Amino acid sequence: MKRIIRPVLLASLLWTCAAACHAQLVVIVSAKNPLASLGESDVADLYLGRTSQLPGGAQAVPIDQAEDDAQRIDFYRLVTGKSQAQLRAYWSKLIFTGRGTPPRSVADAQAVKKLVSGSPNAIGYIDKSELDSTVKAVLTLH
Repeated sequence: MKRIIRPVLLASLLWTCAAACHAQLVVIVSAKNPLASLGESDVADLYLGRTSQLPGGAQAVPIDQAEDDAQRIDFYRLVTGKSQAQLRAYWSKLIFTGRGTPPRSVADAQAVKKLVSGSPNAIGYIDKSELDSTVKAVLTLH
C-alpha cells in the first residue's frame, strides 16, 4: 500500500507546484471601466503612491491583497522590484512624512475582485484563472 500512496502523493505535490509556478497575475479593473490597458510603470506609480490618477484623469483606488499573500509578494516583485521588507520601509517613510497612504489591503483575491468589480475606479491584481465577466485585465505580468 505504501508503494502506491507515495508515488501518488509525490505526483500530486509536483502537479501543485507546477500549477503554482505557471500562475499568471493580471492587473484588473471593473468591466465598466473604459481603460483598455496599462503599462507596468503606470501600475507601479499607482501602487507606490507616485500618482493617484488613472490615465484619463479618474481618481484611482488601488486594492492590495494581504501582506503575507504569495500573489502580493509576486506582484510587487514583478511590478516594482521591491521585497515586502523594502515596501514596509518605503511606506513607513511616506506615512511618517505625511506624503502618502498605502493601498487598501483586503483578505484575498476574491475580495479584490469583488471590490474592483463594484467600483469603476478601483484597480487590483489576481491570478489570470480568476478572471470573469465582472472584471477585465489591463496588464498581464510575467
